[in-house]
Amino acid sequence: MKLLLVDDEELQLLRLNNEVKKALPDNEIFSYQNPLEALKENKQRKIDIAFLDIEMPGMNGIHLAKELKKINPLINIIFVTAFDSYAVDAYKIHASGYLFKPVKADKIKEEIEALRYPIALNSDKKLQVKCFGNFEVFYNGEPIRFSYKKSKEVFAYLIDREGAAININELNAVLWEEDHPSYLRNLIADIQQTLKNIGCGDVFIKRHNECYIDVDKVECDAYEYKKDNPNAIRMYRGEYMIQYSWPFFDED
Repeated sequence: MKLLLVDDEELQLLRLNNEVKKALPDNEIFSYQNPLEALKENKQRKIDIAFLDIEMPGMNGIHLAKELKKINPLINIIFVTAFDSYAVDAYKIHASGYLFKPVKADKIKEEIEALRYPIALNSDKKLQVKCFGNFEVFYNGEPIRFSYKKSKEVFAYLIDREGAAININELNAVLWEEDHPSYLRNLIADIQQTLKNIGCGDVFIKRHNECYIDVDKVECDAYEYKKDNPNAIRMYRGEYMIQYSWPFFDED
C-alpha cells in the first residue's frame, strides 16, 4: 500500500510516522510537512490511505482531502487532529476515519479495519465496479466516462443481473416506459466502444438480441460481498446503486 502522511508540525509528523509503521509495516510511506508540496508530488502516485492533519497553513486538511479525492476517488482519508470540531466536515467528504492526537498504533489498526474503500478486492482485474452507494465504474482506479449518461445505467443493470443474458426488450421495459430501440442501440454501441478503448472490450458481450457481462472479468464489491469477502462486507452500508430507482440488493 501507498500511505501519505501530512502534518505541518515536525515532531507530530515523526510520531505519526512511527505509529503508522508499527500498525502497517512493510508499506510505502510518504511524509510531508507542507500540504501543497504533498499534493503536487502525489498527483501521479496512487495513494491508498492518507493520514492528514487538519489545521495547517497554506491548505488545511479538509481542502487537501478534497483535492486528493479528485485525483483518486477511492482514496481513504483518515484525519489526525487534536480537535473534534471538524467531525462534521470530515463526514461530508466521506472520510474513512478520525483519529485524535497523540495517535497510537492500536487506534490506527481499528480505523484500517473499517476503511470506507478497501484497498483491493481482486487486484488482478483492471475493471472495478462499485455498487455500494452510487454506482461507479473504474479502470485502474480512474473513473470511466461513457458518452451517454444512460449508457452507465444500462451497464449498471447488466452488472446487477450478474452475467445473466438480458433481452433488449427487457432493457427497454426497465429503463423506459416506451420502446426506444434506436436509442438503446446507441447506448450499447457506446458501452462497447468505451470498454474497447480501455482494453476491456471482452467484458461486455452482445449476441443477437441479448447482451450480458462476463462477471469473471470485473471486480465488483457486490459480487465479493456474496462470496463473503470481509473487505466487501465492511464496505456495505445498506446503500446499493442509489442513483437508480430499480435496483434491489439481496443481502443473503
